[in-house]
Amino acid sequence: MTLTYYGYPKCGTCRKAKKWLENNGLEFKDIDIVEAPPTKDELRSMIGNSDLDIKKFFNVSGMKYRELNLKDKLPDMTEEEKIELLSTDGMLIKRPIVTDGSIVTVGFKEDQFEDVWNVK
Repeated sequence: MTLTYYGYPKCGTCRKAKKWLENNGLEFKDIDIVEAPPTKDELRSMIGNSDLDIKKFFNVSGMKYRELNLKDKLPDMTEEEKIELLSTDGMLIKRPIVTDGSIVTVGFKEDQFEDVWNVK
């Protein structure tokens, strides 16, 4: 199984997640989320497979999120508008995202990675 890892090289949490994947011998395709953000179709699939609310895919602590005043705008946007917005700017997406095509994790918590990616 090869995972797809969307991360940002300058993000400390992303670096920890990447190191964890490497240390646990998991193969993954490394994608820079800023240079190549997921497409609308990829996002739709990830959101559907994650059982998470679409809001969990937004980097709510990011400067871009605050600059665009998304805290106030998101409640009035349709899901399609949110997906469109996420697909246009990798800095708006919470990272890292790791997926095998059916399972999706957003962010990095070591115990969650151990459970989800079956590493003990």
